[in-house]
Amino acid sequence: MNIHPTAIIAPDATLAEGVAVGPYSIIGPDCHIGKNTVIGPHVVIESQTDIGEGCRISQFASLGGPPQDLKYRGEPTRVVIGNRNIIKEYVTINRPTTADIGVTILGDDNLLMAYCHVAHNCKLGNHVIMSNGVNLAGHIHVEDFAIIGGMTGIHQFTRIGAHCIIGGASAVNKDIPPFVTASGNFAKLYGLNLIGLKRRGFTEETIQALKKAYRIVFRSSLLLATAVQKVEEEGEDLPEVRQFLDFIRKSERGICR
Repeated sequence: MNIHPTAIIAPDATLAEGVAVGPYSIIGPDCHIGKNTVIGPHVVIESQTDIGEGCRISQFASLGGPPQDLKYRGEPTRVVIGNRNIIKEYVTINRPTTADIGVTILGDDNLLMAYCHVAHNCKLGNHVIMSNGVNLAGHIHVEDFAIIGGMTGIHQFTRIGAHCIIGGASAVNKDIPPFVTASGNFAKLYGLNLIGLKRRGFTEETIQALKKAYRIVFRSSLLLATAVQKVEEEGEDLPEVRQFLDFIRKSERGICR
């Protein structure tokens, strides 16, 4: 391990082989840092935080602080961060309350650019990109490969679907389905994320099936439930189409249209 002499590390924190900690960083009690993770200078990891292997945490990031929720009364809760995440300058990730999932989670291979905020009880999947200044309120779930443009704010309890892209400076107050493009204040849908789908190797058959499902659900005059039923009856029976429909069915905040 390469620990700078000015770093402060709690006696019960555990650091695996190959961990580096920069000048003036603080690692608080009940924290666990995985193999080969690099923590830059002036980072604060307050407490009850697990960080996986091969992560890169830049200066002035603040992880594991208490939630910004007036209902929180100091209950023991955890932040769990997976492997190979890149967390840039001034990112904040808060511990959860005991409500719903009771944990704040980041999966693997995510990129959180400068000044992003991940609030209590959020859950991020894998390969998520959050550009500079994205703010997630509490209880937000972001699925795999979602891309969120800079300076975007997302309302609490909102879900962001897999492989979608949200334009910069958007305000999101309803669920964004998977595979789509969204932008605006408040955000609206602008079709499928075709460039992203092609880059990630989705077949032409899958893309055409998603296009058909999107047209029926969002560009017909049918009620939402009726449109979903029509896609089930007339659309291609592909995993991605089922994923698209399941996301819409499970929405509690309502779907961005």
